[in-house]
Amino acid sequence: MNRKITTILIVALATGLGLALSSRLFPPSLPGNAAPALPALEVSKVIDTPRALAPFTLQSADGALTAESLKGHWTVVFVGFTHCPDVCPTTLTDLAKAQKIWAEAKLPNAPRLLFVSIDPERDTPAGIAEYAAYFHPDTLTATAAEPQLGAFTRDLGLVYMKVPQGDSYTMDHSATLVLLNPKAEFAGLIRPPLKPDAIARDLLALTKATP
Repeated sequence: MNRKITTILIVALATGLGLALSSRLFPPSLPGNAAPALPALEVSKVIDTPRALAPFTLQSADGALTAESLKGHWTVVFVGFTHCPDVCPTTLTDLAKAQKIWAEAKLPNAPRLLFVSIDPERDTPAGIAEYAAYFHPDTLTATAAEPQLGAFTRDLGLVYMKVPQGDSYTMDHSATLVLLNPKAEFAGLIRPPLKPDAIARDLLALTKATP
């Protein structure tokens, strides 16, 4: 019962934050305000005015990962954890299909996926990298200790919660994907259910349309 109540609470919290974030980031168009020229997108929602993120430092298997590390490419950010029984492996499997299409396009500034673990207590930078590589070897991975991790995810409009489970615990978390543009700015969202082929086409179109 406690698990069920906790799950309901985090879903409600994520929904509320998502609605608030959407109203702030995707306001109705005002007369006379022309939107920037962007390609037609199938499943991605891109905002008219990208938002700079607060400075952050995550830890990857190769060292520190900052906004500077992500510049030059469109980046899809997904948060999860390696002990995740369903959402994370399913999402990474779907995104691996998009990553394969990006790789086949052979663009020098091809889109990238960043998988951020929200379970630093169990997930080491090396462990996260090994886990993600099982799905696709080009996946960027990172995590951080608190409060840095919480500050980073909140800046993206994502939430997570540690939930006791017997003698251990699990992590409830947002399944929405966040888009960062080549300036490492918050640029949009992709909400489930995911359509890998459409995601691949959207990100390739954005890559080709963005200097």
